[in-house]
Amino acid sequence: MSLADELAAGIAALGVEVAVNAQQGMLDYLALIEKWNKAYNLTAVREPARMLTHHLLDSLSVLPHVRGKHVLDVGSGAGLPGIPLALARTEWQVTLLDASHKKTTFLRQAIIELKLHNVEVVCERVETWNPPHLFDTVVSRAFSDLPEFLALAGRLCAKTGVVVAMKGIYPNEELAHIPNNFLLRNVVALRVPGLDAERHAALLQPA
Repeated sequence: MSLADELAAGIAALGVEVAVNAQQGMLDYLALIEKWNKAYNLTAVREPARMLTHHLLDSLSVLPHVRGKHVLDVGSGAGLPGIPLALARTEWQVTLLDASHKKTTFLRQAIIELKLHNVEVVCERVETWNPPHLFDTVVSRAFSDLPEFLALAGRLCAKTGVVVAMKGIYPNEELAHIPNNFLLRNVVALRVPGLDAERHAALLQPA
């Protein structure tokens, strides 16, 4: 099966809608990661087929839990989950925040090559960054543990917004230390096609 077929099948299994041209953009994005990975060490996953499941489909698994049009990806790294989300939903405005100059250099080049007009890159530390507005969704895939993530990035979430913290196994211990200014709405199990590992998303809102 080709990568394009695998991606289409994975998206169908997730039960989300992604336009065909957006799927091609995602494959182009994988090719960019593969090309830049040699010099920039963006991800430990090297094989395109594994990148497809571990990165693309994993990122797309949170699509149903994102709300509003202004989305912030904290500690974006290689652009995950922000770039797949922005490709899937062109009506959203996605901000990719990362403190690494090397990674934000890649992100800016990816935006140019993928012609992503709905994405902005910010090279700042999350704790000192002051954005012009708050965000409807603040998402993180591998930034830090939940209490630290909320302490650093929680202030960037609008009062009516949602914080989406992507996790592996069910984060029992982290959930026990949620700060008082946030409420846990749900922890959803994410079923990522082709990924033989537990995945969860903790959904929280400002109290």
